[in-house]
Amino acid sequence: MEPKSRLVYIILALFLGGFGVHNFYAGYTKNAVIQLLLTLFLGWTGIVALVVLVWVIIDIIQVSKDASGVPMK
Repeated sequence: MEPKSRLVYIILALFLGGFGVHNFYAGYTKNAVIQLLLTLFLGWTGIVALVVLVWVIIDIIQVSKDASGVPMK
């Protein structure tokens, strides 16, 4: 399996992170679904939007491997 691109992961997180697209890309489906549902159903509240934003920033900083454990290139 070819490794995922870290740059693509970061770009997806920056522009579509609230919808969990970056986590779908990396294979973290559970986290992606949670982010998507939080944004869709509670994103209009400021606190939930802020929580998801912080979560996306943490993802950008910490994630260096995809869900199967292959390091991103």
